[in-house]
Amino acid sequence: MSNASVPDATALPLTPCIGICRLDRRGYCVGCLRTGEEIGRWRLMSDSERLQVMREVLPKRKPS
Repeated sequence: MSNASVPDATALPLTPCIGICRLDRRGYCVGCLRTGEEIGRWRLMSDSERLQVMREVLPKRKPS
């Protein structure tokens, strides 16, 4: 049996979006914590840029 029909996990879109799209008072999306600017540029970012935002930037925005 071939693995050709199994989707490659690396081909999935890299996004923190969870479908709750509304900016809070700070200007962060209440669902994914991205700014409106980041959301607008997301499709233009490379996978490495997206990963950097998801791994380094967004965790720092989580409320304590």
